[in-house]
Amino acid sequence: MITLKSAREIEGMEASGQLLARVHEALRTFIKPGITTHDIDQFVQTMIEENGGTAAQIGYQGYKYATCISVNDEMCHGFPTSQVLKTNDLVKVDFCIDLHGFLSDSCWAYCVGDNTPEPIQTLMDVTLKALELGIEQAVAGNRTGDIGYVMDEYIKQFGYKMSLEFTGHGLGPTIHEDPMVPFTGQKGTGTLLKKGMVITIEPIVNVGTHYAKLDSNGWTARTVDGSLSCQYEHTLAITDGKPHILTLQK
Repeated sequence: MITLKSAREIEGMEASGQLLARVHEALRTFIKPGITTHDIDQFVQTMIEENGGTAAQIGYQGYKYATCISVNDEMCHGFPTSQVLKTNDLVKVDFCIDLHGFLSDSCWAYCVGDNTPEPIQTLMDVTLKALELGIEQAVAGNRTGDIGYVMDEYIKQFGYKMSLEFTGHGLGPTIHEDPMVPFTGQKGTGTLLKKGMVITIEPIVNVGTHYAKLDSNGWTARTVDGSLSCQYEHTLAITDGKPHILTLQK
């Protein structure tokens, strides 16, 4: 079921999203060689709670952590562990915040160390640009297929492959709501976008294959060929005009 949010609800979700954005901004300097993904998880949870929020992923379908942290070939849903990060690791940090009952959700990619190698930087830049192009299509009267189409067509120019097994989604009152927002699609197909919808757009772009395999934990998805994977995600509201990004960073 798709729910349309009131102006009050969107305002609350934006407050949640701005806290989430501040956490990502803080991670820019926190993430460095020698720390673990568990350290990142604890940093995120502490900052959320110190600012009056709750790490919404904890307990969701039995999930135990405040974040999903996916490194290198991990596409999504990586568990925080004692894994020590090395220079040039590509780290994707994805988490949801509940602030006074209002949800937000965003993933951001970070390359560990001070100088990102060109192939990794290109993958990051292309994935972020795909997200931006998808957001431009998120207007009332368009369809979810319009979003997926522009993202997939853009990344194909660079020889990359889009994940076919995961999607963006509606947000609120729970973490995953209708509609699904695929990373690929055809123009004019999919769910009609209406004012008041709040959705996530979150392309997963792989250097090699489209496809994932699951780790033994039943959550972590990684590329079947071991190739690098990148993801960015924003939460946004559909309006009468341009889409309103609720998790925008400074």
